[in-house]
Amino acid sequence: MKVQSEVNIGLVGHVDHGKTTLTKALSGIWTDTHSEEAKRGISIRLGYADITFRRCNECPSPQCYTTKETCEHCGSKTDVLRKVSFVDSPGHETLMATMLSGAAIMDGAILVIGANEPCPQPQTKEHLMALDVIGVQNVIVVQNKIDTVPKQKAIENYHEIKEFVKGTCAEGVPIIPISAQQGANIDVLIKTIQKFIKTPRRSVRKNPKLFVARSFDINKPGTHPNKIKGGIIGGSLVQGKFRLGDEIEIKPGIQVKRKGKSEWVSLISTITGLEAADEFVEDVGPGGLIGIALLLDPALTKADSLSGSIAGKPGTLPPTIQEFTMKTNLLDRVVGTKNETEVEPIHSSENLMINVGTSTTIGLVTSARNNEVDVKLKLPVCAEEGQRVALSRRVGARWRLIGYGIIKS
Repeated sequence: MKVQSEVNIGLVGHVDHGKTTLTKALSGIWTDTHSEEAKRGISIRLGYADITFRRCNECPSPQCYTTKETCEHCGSKTDVLRKVSFVDSPGHETLMATMLSGAAIMDGAILVIGANEPCPQPQTKEHLMALDVIGVQNVIVVQNKIDTVPKQKAIENYHEIKEFVKGTCAEGVPIIPISAQQGANIDVLIKTIQKFIKTPRRSVRKNPKLFVARSFDINKPGTHPNKIKGGIIGGSLVQGKFRLGDEIEIKPGIQVKRKGKSEWVSLISTITGLEAADEFVEDVGPGGLIGIALLLDPALTKADSLSGSIAGKPGTLPPTIQEFTMKTNLLDRVVGTKNETEVEPIHSSENLMINVGTSTTIGLVTSARNNEVDVKLKLPVCAEEGQRVALSRRVGARWRLIGYGIIKS
């Protein structure tokens, strides 16, 4: 059986609509592990869980779909269909940048909508618009918490959802009623995912390119210097392969001062370990979420300090840029707020939050003309011409999604 997951599926939606609970219902893993997440009861960082979809050949559809090695209905041994990586995105409005970073590595998404609240809620709308902006095509809608409302209320909510998704990337897609808390209709959801979110074709012959979503130091305080292990990066390989012992470059890297001037220098290291689906492997290909152990000072990787970077073979990555021109495509209205306003044209001297791949940075608009703007970034990014970036503007105390741009030069 293939160890590595084939596809990344995002779980997005309004805060407290059950994304993390659904991840647990599918995988048995509670992805809120950060101490603040436990205190506040919400996701703060991206959560990950690898899940194996299986099928029982003795039971009728959809009961035959499961994640268990033994069928819960007839006791037969189940067959593996494929492995899937789930990306659990935070739903809180203050964490939109984290959600946008996660969307960059999603091959498909599940929009989770709670049946116990009117649809749409502010971040339900904002997250769906974000999927449109980033270009995520394969979307399924889950109507969660149907066990908490009367049947008629669930039906009314279903029709609200149908009306809400019109004109978006989720128009006409399946809407699956479930109870993640009770595990109801999970088999129907798995069947729907198998049908509508296919494994994309990826090239293993191209030079490897990894979007880094997390980085950390696994050494405990007080570890003896002789036993310190190198830093870890985690993310999704979109093309190519990595093997143990490969040399790897990480860009933009770190900022250093030379002759009184600051510049960004990429990091070069060697791969000492590869992990996929909680198993150590000798090589990894595209698809799923992977962890890479490096011969790199762990101080450089702690606390997600390298998240937003791109990793690949030395000399093959896109350039590090701090200024570029982009063609902009703006939304009609600012989403994510109860009182939506029209999106005004971008003007010179304003700051925008720009999401490039898994990177989030602030860009100062140095020139704006029609649907084209020049920006200077606070932190550089590793990007190439033609790449799509998400644009957010400060509205009140929050960053709000206003559209996307295409890098020109």
